[in-house]
Amino acid sequence: MTEITQTPVRTDVPAETRRGSRPPAKRRLLLWLLLGVGGLLMIAPFYWTLATSFKSRQEVRQFPPTWYPEDFTLENWEGLTDLDVGDFGVFFRNSLVVVTTITAITLLTSSLAGYVFAKFEFWGRDALFWIVISMLMVPFSVTLVPLYNMMVDWDWTNTYRALIVPIIFNPFGIFLMRQFMLDFPSELLDAARIDGASEFGIFFRIVLPLSGAPLAALAIFTFTIQWDNFLWPLVILEDPSKYTLPIGLSQFRGRTGIDVGAVSAAAMLAVLPVLILYFFAQKRFIEGITMTGMKG
Repeated sequence: MTEITQTPVRTDVPAETRRGSRPPAKRRLLLWLLLGVGGLLMIAPFYWTLATSFKSRQEVRQFPPTWYPEDFTLENWEGLTDLDVGDFGVFFRNSLVVVTTITAITLLTSSLAGYVFAKFEFWGRDALFWIVISMLMVPFSVTLVPLYNMMVDWDWTNTYRALIVPIIFNPFGIFLMRQFMLDFPSELLDAARIDGASEFGIFFRIVLPLSGAPLAALAIFTFTIQWDNFLWPLVILEDPSKYTLPIGLSQFRGRTGIDVGAVSAAAMLAVLPVLILYFFAQKRFIEGITMTGMKG
């Protein structure tokens, strides 16, 4: 008769480890509670801004404030098309055109430069890369005056070229794409060269399609930063019909105060493209951050 032996349970191992890595119920409950409170704190400003955009001017000034619009009105949204300096829809369109163009060109230039720095050997490559990285430490305010003088010499003031061209080369984007492409398999590139593919063909047909995650991360970074860019458009633009969205938002500040309801409606409209972009690209954004050596 076969004797059945029972493996002794180790008493030196904590109970949590013997049950698995899943935390206890109380700890999970506390974790969900903290996450819920954090989520409410993040959503609260958006809700308050949205609710304020549908309140009348009297209700906005009411104290104590109301948590929802008791006197529901659309006058704040309708007033966006009748500003003293122009149409808010025109400002929105201008920003969308400028920022989309900057983002698209930045993705191309950053991926090209990152590919060269990661996969090509040439004299002074590392020194040149460190020069590019050092540009991240130079504040924009330092280059503002010489950059403006350059735009004046080129007769580019009050044009969209002045908004787009100086920003399309992004040191952070070059660094991000290089970090990703360092781990790109060189054997795949060599096989394509053996098959007779050109370097540009390799880049556009192999490297670029496989770089979706870092490109999505860079697109979100670039779009968000340029969508909120206020200083450079304020300096370079003179014609109100060419104003971008941040300058348009500043027009709500009058001599006697700020129209809070109109600002709330404009702010909700301004944040919409960023939310849509992140909603569709959030998965690729997280992948891009974790795959480029920037994970905290």
